[in-house]
Amino acid sequence: MPKYIIEREVPGAGALSQADLKTISQTSCKVLNQMGPEIMWLHSYVAGDKIYCVYIAPNESMIKEHAKLGGFPANKITVVSEIIDAATSE
Repeated sequence: MPKYIIEREVPGAGALSQADLKTISQTSCKVLNQMGPEIMWLHSYVAGDKIYCVYIAPNESMIKEHAKLGGFPANKITVVSEIIDAATSE
């Protein structure tokens, strides 16, 4: 199943409190539970005014539906073509 990186523009994201991040996470998980097992949130990175989320889903439209239902921006959605890390150099 395809893996996606979703870039979400959230002004002040890097300054959000742990309580704010927990609320956002709970909202996301609630929507995911409603949508079923085909879409999964793996993790997110909070940096500056953006949140970068990594999801597995069958298609981009499901990612967009999750964003719509959760009230989240999904400014850019990109399919991951490969994953590399330090072990790739060996």
